[in-house]
Amino acid sequence: MAGNVKVMIAPGRYVQGQGAIWEIGRHVKKLGKNALVIGGPTGLGVTRAGRQSSFEEHGISEHEEIFGGECSYAEIERLTALAIEKQCDVIVASGGGKAIDTAKAVAAGARAATVIIPTIASSDAPCSAMSVIYKEDGTIEKFFIPPRNPDLVLVDTEVIARSPVRMLVAGMGDALATWLEADAAIRSGARNPARGQSTFAAETLARLCFDILMEYGLQAKIANQRQAVTPALERVVEANILLSGIGFESGGVAAAHSLQDGLNMLEECHGFYHGEKIGFLTLVQMVLEGRPKNLMQKVFEFNHRVGLPLTLADLSIENIGEKRLREAVAVSCKPKAIIFNHAFPITEDLVYDAILTTDEMGKRLKSGQAIV
Repeated sequence: MAGNVKVMIAPGRYVQGQGAIWEIGRHVKKLGKNALVIGGPTGLGVTRAGRQSSFEEHGISEHEEIFGGECSYAEIERLTALAIEKQCDVIVASGGGKAIDTAKAVAAGARAATVIIPTIASSDAPCSAMSVIYKEDGTIEKFFIPPRNPDLVLVDTEVIARSPVRMLVAGMGDALATWLEADAAIRSGARNPARGQSTFAAETLARLCFDILMEYGLQAKIANQRQAVTPALERVVEANILLSGIGFESGGVAAAHSLQDGLNMLEECHGFYHGEKIGFLTLVQMVLEGRPKNLMQKVFEFNHRVGLPLTLADLSIENIGEKRLREAVAVSCKPKAIIFNHAFPITEDLVYDAILTTDEMGKRLKSGQAIV
C-alpha cells in the first residue's frame, strides 16, 4: 500500500508582482533578522535598492557576498562558514540558477531559512527542494536534496521584465515539459522527485502551466522585449517558476529531462541554456510517445513562435554523426534513468529514431510544410 502514497511539496511562501522587492522585509522578518545575501554583481545590483530599504524598515540586517560563479562544494563550504561566522539565520539568493542552488545548500548547512529572489525566469529551480552541485570543471558532481523547499520565493516582475528575453524563453522551454512529463509519469505509476505518487493538485497545476504557455507565451515574450509588465508576462513568469516547480517536483519527470543528460555530454550544446535544450527534447518525447497530432502541431508551432529549438541544427548538433548521437542516447537510457518513467518499453533505437523524426518535423515546419 505504501507505494500508492501521494506526496506534494512546495515553497513555504510565494510572492510575485511588480515592485515586490520593496516589500521583502515584511516577509523575511517572519523567518529571521540577520541575512546573508549572495549573488553575482548583476543579481545583487538589481534588487539592492528595494531590498535594503525594506530590510531597514523591518529591522533586518544583511551582509552581501559576491557568489563565486559555480555551485561547487568549495563555494558552498566557503559561504556556509561565512554564514555561521556572521550568525546569519536567513540565507538569501538574489540571481540565477547556480546562485539559487548554492543558497539552498548553504541554508541547509547553516541551519538557516532559505529565501530566493530570482532575477530571471529561466527555470523552475527557485521553488524546488534540489541543488545541482558541480565540480570545478563544470561537470555535475551530485544532486543535493535539502530538508525542505525554500521558505520564501519572491519574484519582482519588474526585475524580470528588464532581464534578457532569451532567459524568459528558456524558462518557457523548461516549463513546456512540465505537464507532458508529469502526465507520462502519472500514467506509468512512476514516483515523483518527492518520492511519492502525484496528487491531483500537482497534476492540475502542471496542466495549468502548459495552458498558460500556449495562451500567453508569445505575448509575454513581446512584453519582455519592451521591458513591460503585463498580465501575460505575470502569468508566464508564474508558470515558469511556481507552476513548473510544483508540477515537476510533485507531478513527475520523464524522457525530456532524461535526454538532457545525454545532450550535456555534447560540447556543441554547452552554449545553450537548460530550458532551450528541454524545449527541443519535449518535442522528442512527444514523438517518442506518439501523442495526438493536434497536440503535436500545437507544441511544435509554439516552439516556432517563441523561438525555442525545433531541430538539431538549432542546438548546433546537426553534424555530430550517428555514433556520437547514439552515445548521447545511451547515457540517457542508462539503467534506472527517468526516461523509463513511461508506460511502454523504451529502447535506444526507439529514442534515436524519435530524435531524427523530430528533427525532420522541425525542418518541415520551418519550410512551411505539414508535419502531421
